[in-house]
Amino acid sequence: MAPPRGLSPKGWVRGQRALGRAATGLLCWALSRLPWASFQDAIRMLNTLQTNASYLEQVKRERGDPQAQLEAMQGFLERSGLKVEDLDRLNIIHVTGTKGKGSACAFTECILRNYGLKTGFYSSPHLVQVRERIRINGQPISKDLFNKYFWLVYNRLEETKDPAHASMPAYFRFLTIMAFHVFLQEKVDLAVVEVGIGGTYDCTNIIRTPVVCGVSSLGIDHTSILGDTMEKIAWQKGGIFKPGVPAFTVAQPERPLEVLRERAQERKCPLYLCPELDDFEEGCQELELGLAGAHQRSNAALALQLARTWLQRRGCQGLGELKEVQPSTELLGGPVPLAPAFRLTDAMIQGLRDTEWLGRTQVLSHGPVTWYLDGAHTTSSIQACVRWFRQAALSQDKPHDGSEVRVLLFNATGDRDTAALLKLLVPCHFDYAVFCPNFTEVSVANNADQQNFNMTLENALTRCLENQRTWTRLLEEKVGQDPWLPSPLRVGGLLQPAPARGSLLLVPPAPRPLNSPALVFPCLAQALRWVAQGRDPQLAAPTASRAHPHPAASSGAVLLREAAAVRVLVTGSLHLVGGALRLLEPALSQ
Repeated sequence: MAPPRGLSPKGWVRGQRALGRAATGLLCWALSRLPWASFQDAIRMLNTLQTNASYLEQVKRERGDPQAQLEAMQGFLERSGLKVEDLDRLNIIHVTGTKGKGSACAFTECILRNYGLKTGFYSSPHLVQVRERIRINGQPISKDLFNKYFWLVYNRLEETKDPAHASMPAYFRFLTIMAFHVFLQEKVDLAVVEVGIGGTYDCTNIIRTPVVCGVSSLGIDHTSILGDTMEKIAWQKGGIFKPGVPAFTVAQPERPLEVLRERAQERKCPLYLCPELDDFEEGCQELELGLAGAHQRSNAALALQLARTWLQRRGCQGLGELKEVQPSTELLGGPVPLAPAFRLTDAMIQGLRDTEWLGRTQVLSHGPVTWYLDGAHTTSSIQACVRWFRQAALSQDKPHDGSEVRVLLFNATGDRDTAALLKLLVPCHFDYAVFCPNFTEVSVANNADQQNFNMTLENALTRCLENQRTWTRLLEEKVGQDPWLPSPLRVGGLLQPAPARGSLLLVPPAPRPLNSPALVFPCLAQALRWVAQGRDPQLAAPTASRAHPHPAASSGAVLLREAAAVRVLVTGSLHLVGGALRLLEPALSQ
């Protein structure tokens, strides 16, 4: 189409672009107000940001310049209608770490909520519904609020597109920006913000002036992004330190702690080491924690320091009187000064007791089947998970009126060393190991909250088969060394695609010199139904059409149906645990 008479081609093109942007904005505005633009419509639109083509191009451009990632995040924030200075009003507690940072955040938020403060909490990943990531007063925001703020942010980003800023932020960036909008407009008194990955270049690190920062236990994870040593990872985590803002960390290995100290000095940040929780229990009985497991004690100790420092810096009352303590021996003589312990207030004690954090050392008792859920996914967190599981389940006596069957349900994602994780689980002496993808069903069309466009079912199943082979090899290595291993070992099964029907067939493996008690299922629903065998009221019995054809599954089904107690550990991935919770606790999806 030619430009109208008297209008230059350049002016005409600019006008057409403006009309296009206006039309797009109007379309988004209309969509957000249509009766059928439901919460699920917002989720589906959000999911398109997982594979946004322009974003993938942007990532390629930024890969050699990580600082550009933060600059891009700031640009998206401004296009959404906020400035970085606006975030200063949120009174943020910023927390990073490899293990336990989410739990430390949950403890901190619950303590401060017990002071009568209106709290915001941003975390990742979600387990069942994406709105779990953005919480007010401990509860996921409502579907109506999610819908409102999703379209508000999405529309503004669409309306501000131009040739220089044509892209949309990726999934995590978008939700981070949305969380800031929610917390500001809903007028929270404070926001607890959990870092996504790392710290230095994480998109949450556009926060300029948090009230206090925290670093939970460090470990090896996300090595392709953060580095392959604890020192490199500590450098990344220390990137959230800000000038004059106090920061706290828990006991760390010597070299990573030294790196944190150097980062704190470089950024003129006062860094302190948390005393252990024992130092807060002087003269009183052991503190009751809402989260099980001995490893949660360091997370609780970090939360106490974060909460008290926030209250102190914001001029609040009821801080808890400081007291002289003799610190634990292993904390003496280190490069980081020890923070003082203090007498806990009733609000602090109650906050630690009331803390809930789904999918972390969580136990669900469903009749004869007990599910032990923990999203551990690093070697150190799996070690902690094993200690907790042994304490919670394996230390119990076998039932007098029948047998007990122990089942491992496992999956892992990303670049994690699954062989190292599985090796740590072998001593738990499972009767069966079950591997499946994180998908609740083979088809995820009706489950938008669990969709992951970055992982195909075929890739996920390939990973499961590798895990099954690894488990078999690990047990073969242990045979003859460990008399407690299940005997005889039961035969496993493998998954292969059946392209002609577009479905999946379960077929037995080729004969092996040693059978394996490992089974692979195409989705969580089938795996859970096989384990429960109709004995969990939340799960239907496995149907004949979906029965695993291998004899190991048949003999196992008999054992599972007749056992007086079935104990199932679900671990290796928070996404796996989230999918299991969706099926085991349907109310969480409402």
